[in-house]
Amino acid sequence: MKIVVLGGSGFMGSHLCDLLSSKGHKVNIFDIKKSKYKKKNQKMYIGSILDKKELSLAVRGCDFVYHFAALADLDIASNEPLKSAKINIVGTINALEICKKYNIKRFIFASSIYANAEEGSFYGSSKQAAEIYIEKFYNNFGLNYTILRFSNVYGAYSLHKSSAIHQMMRCLKKNKLFKIHGTGKQLRDFIYVEDLLKKINKIYKKNLKKNFYNINTNKLNSINEIVKILNSFSNKTLKTKHVKAPVGYDVSFFKKAKVRRNANLILNLKKTFNWYNSKKL
Repeated sequence: MKIVVLGGSGFMGSHLCDLLSSKGHKVNIFDIKKSKYKKKNQKMYIGSILDKKELSLAVRGCDFVYHFAALADLDIASNEPLKSAKINIVGTINALEICKKYNIKRFIFASSIYANAEEGSFYGSSKQAAEIYIEKFYNNFGLNYTILRFSNVYGAYSLHKSSAIHQMMRCLKKNKLFKIHGTGKQLRDFIYVEDLLKKINKIYKKNLKKNFYNINTNKLNSINEIVKILNSFSNKTLKTKHVKAPVGYDVSFFKKAKVRRNANLILNLKKTFNWYNSKKL
């Protein structure tokens, strides 16, 4: 089977490409930058999700499309909502139109468990809008789809990521200040990228029959707890400052949920911490 991964040079996209290649699939990587982790059986296509011509070259002849390309920085999405909408919404529509043109068998979209939150970020809203368009393309044109809703993913291949855990690790290594939005008591579901891939692989074995899958741990930890865990690995202490959360940032998500500690979190954070320390920042 031939598969294209949009956003295949990114954090989760790189891991996904490795997984698909290990299953014997031919993989096209489409991204705005060359992959640092490209393997021999993967072909690279460089272009923007907003460029239909370049996108068509990567998609044509493929069976499945995994759409992992996104602007996932919450601060940029809040400060530049139009930029977020262009990449996350218009970019998704571009991909859907090309998939329809080439009769792609299934469109698999990386979304967020925060997409349907009553309160949430502009990023979550852009994912929600993209989901609506994906459903409409199925209803109107019969384009089969699967939406994977991820919680907060962390792990290797993430030097460029702006999410909290990755920022903390970079700040700790470079002795820089990490800004905590609000009190830091807000709860989040954190999932290790290798655990996420195991769940995706199980879904893949079932032929992606369902339209929606939530991929998370169902266990919660606070931002403050993550800081304490990372400090325990290091001979330095992460410098932190509590700041007012930006507009659209939800500090109360999971507030009413029952806290369930993730037993594997410390082990997997340690693996990620060691990976960061092995890299030159």
